[in-house]
Amino acid sequence: MKTIFPNKIKPGDEVRVIAPSRSMGVISSTNKILAIKALENLGLHVTFGQHVDEQDMMYSSSIASRLSDLHEAFSDKNVKAILAVIGGYNSNQLLEFMDYELIKQNPKIFCGFSDITALGSAITHKTGLVTYSGVHFSSFGMQKGFEYSLEHFKRIFFASNAISLLPSQEWSDDAWYLDQEKRVFHQNPGYKVINPGQAEGRIIGGNLGTLRLLCGTPYMPSLGDSILFLEEVSNSSSVDAYEFDRNLQSLIHSPGFGKVRAIVLGRFETSFGMTDEKLEYILSAKPILKTIPIIANADFGHTMPIFTFPIGGFCHVEANASGSVKLSIEKH
Repeated sequence: MKTIFPNKIKPGDEVRVIAPSRSMGVISSTNKILAIKALENLGLHVTFGQHVDEQDMMYSSSIASRLSDLHEAFSDKNVKAILAVIGGYNSNQLLEFMDYELIKQNPKIFCGFSDITALGSAITHKTGLVTYSGVHFSSFGMQKGFEYSLEHFKRIFFASNAISLLPSQEWSDDAWYLDQEKRVFHQNPGYKVINPGQAEGRIIGGNLGTLRLLCGTPYMPSLGDSILFLEEVSNSSSVDAYEFDRNLQSLIHSPGFGKVRAIVLGRFETSFGMTDEKLEYILSAKPILKTIPIIANADFGHTMPIFTFPIGGFCHVEANASGSVKLSIEKH
């Protein structure tokens, strides 16, 4: 299938915010105002789907409401980019009802992470449209420690040159949305090389647990000749490493995994309890992974800041045994 790259955005363009997973209702009014202002400071015009504030007992809204906002955003010629409000748990409910031909005929930027992995992956697989794993609308409400995320958002959506993904200087996984003043930041040691090597390929991935939900369905992207970008979210430190292990093993069982060219792992949250020793043990126990480059501690996932990367775009990975890493997005 032909790869379709959406047009870049520029000052004056309209960005539509939709809630395909959790509702806008989970975001405080203060953080909503801050997010709008941050996007407007980029020269963008922010609009919202009709149903973003609806909220049911699952902190989401009906399939019909979410589909309506999604389809309206893609069909509206004035809208140049679509941002998800936030992640959640149920965006895969939409997959069988989405109008993929409508999306293909109206290609535009679609961005979100975590649970939004299901939608972006399915859209890329079914239409060829490159989608993006990156900051949500709600992320723009962050007042401290957001500079790296913002810079990479601008690089990938406003410009067309290749992007070198250098590590952030510091990171955080605190509940910033509850208290913007009491933040805790950690120095970033940079990438960790698990297996050295070089590779080029098409980026597939996002949240591992969500991507795994697509295995065996018509919405799962091909893994052949891919660079896998994978991150996992912490639910309970007593089981997180086990969940990561079996989710990764499930993905390994998918058709085409034998042709995966490299793996890039997003930074684990502090609460995950994933030590270097434990991660290396999990990965070394899987023979199929021994011959491909693997790097960890990349700036994406459920810590902040994060870079935005293109699902279906192209990536170059160079990891040396000395620990040096070159990670770049060639086309986006």
